Amino acid sequence: MTEQSQHSDAQTQQTLSQTTMSQPLIQIKALYKVFGKKTAKVMPMVKEGLSKEDILAKTSHTLGLKDINLDIHKGEIFVIMGLSGSGKSTLIRHFNRLIDPTEGQILVEGVDIMQFNHKKLEQFRRHKMAMVFQRFGLMPHRNVLDNVAYGLSVQKVDKATRHAKASQWLDTVGLSGYEAQFPAQLSGGQQQRVGLARALCTDAEILLMDEAFSALDPLIRSEMQDQLIELQKELHKTIIFITHDLDEALRIGDRIAILKDGCLVQVGEPVDILINPADDYVEAFIKDVNRPRALTVETVMKPPAFRLTADTIGEALKQMKQIPANYAYYVTDEGFQGVVCQKALEHAVKTDEDAPMEDFKVEAITPILQDAQLESIIPATMESNLPLPVVDAEGDLQGELCRTHLAGVLSDFYNDDEPGIDGTDDDINTEK
Repeated sequence: MTEQSQHSDAQTQQTLSQTTMSQPLIQIKALYKVFGKKTAKVMPMVKEGLSKEDILAKTSHTLGLKDINLDIHKGEIFVIMGLSGSGKSTLIRHFNRLIDPTEGQILVEGVDIMQFNHKKLEQFRRHKMAMVFQRFGLMPHRNVLDNVAYGLSVQKVDKATRHAKASQWLDTVGLSGYEAQFPAQLSGGQQQRVGLARALCTDAEILLMDEAFSALDPLIRSEMQDQLIELQKELHKTIIFITHDLDEALRIGDRIAILKDGCLVQVGEPVDILINPADDYVEAFIKDVNRPRALTVETVMKPPAFRLTADTIGEALKQMKQIPANYAYYVTDEGFQGVVCQKALEHAVKTDEDAPMEDFKVEAITPILQDAQLESIIPATMESNLPLPVVDAEGDLQGELCRTHLAGVLSDFYNDDEPGIDGTDDDINTEK
């Protein structure tokens, strides 16, 4: 690497690092893209609110993106999805300026990369962002090792170093031993692993993945999703992932952005998208999703409404009378112990109100884990009259889940005004 290029690299990295720690890694501000030769004349129509179809009919220009505003945070997998023609692939190509916007800003660590000259942009692409393509993008005349090492060769890294690093990444993606093979000798899944290893080999902080798994068979696609999730646990990259498959988005995304006709319709965590769709378009997207498999207990549980922490039966009854329900969870320093009903306490107080709670026989109820899939806990929830306590891995009480709430979440008819106290069922039998 020449002294001049080293200085340029250092200057670019220094520019990108001059930012506050709190701001998003990437910010897209008021981004518009119109395809055509006279975009300046078309932009007023776009801002007036003409539809994509009307603009095309009147001007022969195509509206690609309209007023996109996004914040993407360091270390998250941010999924951009939509139907064909929604603008998702157009958008991802703006992040590294493969496409330049008609209007708008693209900020990375607070720096507008639209201000980069050719040299700075080249270094930015080499060191800051790497891309994984849908059709693998491998060079057929280079073997697997050289394909993976290609980005480092562009960076002028010496051959021994880049081959050693490429070998490490091939081992990471499960392709150790394939170094001398050529792309044509590999399966589709293996070729995509080579593409992923090539992107990772450059040590780029940001990965752009445009429909990276969509050309794969379903089983291989699922395996690649698993591998990406496992790699992310270790690498903590910032990944921008394009897909048209909502199941894939829900599985891998920390947050999801949904586009329609170049417009941003909704941004949120997977549970936000599933439970609170922004409009009919998003609702149509999610209607066929297997919600019990996509959601965990934690995403739909309610905070535990009523806890008893008293030392004696008399004190426990006083606590119980201060709450509107006729049951509560008994919790000690050791964690969740069981459920206590008011009538049982009233009966016990007649014998000895000063008796310790540890001698009181609480109603045993098996808690459920907060990270369990809803699918796995449906039978237990629907069979229980009492809300099931939700605990974390250490056994500490985190929330509760009742059958009324669960049924509502899964049927789209849940609202906060359903019968029952704090989401519990009216027909709870609390007699002992």
